[in-house]
Amino acid sequence: MLMLSVLIPFILGTALPFMKIKDRKSKMKMVGTSYLVVFIISLFMLTDHAVLSMPLISGKIDLSVGADRLGGIFALVVAAGWLTVGIFSFKYLEHEDNEDRFLSFQTLSLGAMMGVCYSRNLITMYLFFELATLLSMPLVLHEGDEKSMQAAMKYLFYSIAGAMAGLFFIFVVYNYTNDATFVLGGNLNMEKVHKSPVLLLIASMAAIIGFGTKAGMYPMHGWLPTAHPVAPAPASALLSGIIAKAGVIAVIRCIYYTVGYEILAGTWVQYTWIILGTITVLMGSMMAYKENILKKRLAYSTVSNISYIMLSLSVLSPQGLLGGIMHLIAHAAAKCVLFMAAGSIIFYTHNTTVNSLGKIGKKLPFTTVFFGISALSLIGIPPLSGFLSKWYISAAALSAEIGGWGVLIPVTLIISAILTAGYLLPIVIDGFFGAKEEKKGNRKEEIVRIKESPLMVASMGALSALTVLCGLFGSKIVGVIEIILGM
Repeated sequence: MLMLSVLIPFILGTALPFMKIKDRKSKMKMVGTSYLVVFIISLFMLTDHAVLSMPLISGKIDLSVGADRLGGIFALVVAAGWLTVGIFSFKYLEHEDNEDRFLSFQTLSLGAMMGVCYSRNLITMYLFFELATLLSMPLVLHEGDEKSMQAAMKYLFYSIAGAMAGLFFIFVVYNYTNDATFVLGGNLNMEKVHKSPVLLLIASMAAIIGFGTKAGMYPMHGWLPTAHPVAPAPASALLSGIIAKAGVIAVIRCIYYTVGYEILAGTWVQYTWIILGTITVLMGSMMAYKENILKKRLAYSTVSNISYIMLSLSVLSPQGLLGGIMHLIAHAAAKCVLFMAAGSIIFYTHNTTVNSLGKIGKKLPFTTVFFGISALSLIGIPPLSGFLSKWYISAAALSAEIGGWGVLIPVTLIISAILTAGYLLPIVIDGFFGAKEEKKGNRKEEIVRIKESPLMVASMGALSALTVLCGLFGSKIVGVIEIILGM
């Protein structure tokens, strides 16, 4: 079953352009069913921990996949996001050319992401990580114009450059390990670590920055605000809400499941990580606040919010890991909805700037309500999931023995929350209650409510409901994750 969740998207994604299915409904049912099957398998894999391995090089190098509990959580988030965004894309793609090609690479990317989640060692994770980059790049390139080509090449360059830094970490770490399998707390030969600790610290920092590139962490964040405005909305939702999390997953596997957070705690690596995370959070929030292009504003928001996760991980404690996982879930749901909402607005009105969205709530009420729920979650308003995750991030920072650095993190989150309110809430407020009146000459132009697609509404509604439920029943989710982390 585990391999099916990887193989089904790879097989269907490869075959789809050659099948030339003329009946669009049949084609969408086929793709949608494959996403649903992967989602159902991910539910079963939460309790099934079978491992499949294939030796590549004698000794420590092998390909290995398996559903450990943490990988199961990641896979469930990926599958749920793909299913909802995929359903949304079936309607959105009506006004896009080369639909088969887009669906093909969207489906192939799902297989690569499931491979990242289920990887059991660094080599396997790295191969699927690179596949996720190569297979998702055509989603950015989809429009085929000059801007799309430049954005796709920038995404590819940044991602591969970051992955090369991650590969350096892998080369170094394989000299320190007796067994490359991921184990919470690390899996290194401590005698070798004590003989050469400096190289391990340098390699760990390279992994944080390198794999953090996919997560949009400073100084390798530049691809996000370039790629999102030109990519179709479903691609932006997946890139921001799901695919960017591959960087977070890789960092967790490297630092918490290979090196071990205790080795890095109190070193220059930890404090550099905190500084870079803080810079990214504040810079992303300020750039989003100033940006008028809607999807670019949301892209800068992603830069900021994913670094909440990185800041939580930089605490280097089980509590920090817990806070990071909670915000990974909260942000995935909220940001997928925000980009789908932006896509719905563009689909029906062709408006791409924030200044053009006055009274949008009267035209697209469901879209605007779901946008508002996700915005409130990212701001951190209770009882939504974003509030809960920020609470655990702040608690982890304040309980860690890192002095003033522990205070800096919650202060950073508060400042960012204020800026987030400043760049997201006005869209909703002006959408429903804006004082601006649309006029045509001396007469008011009648605002006509648009009939929103049930597929689009259902997709955004499902993830919005998840945002609310994860906030209301967050203690149960936290309890499950604590059991997984052995807390």
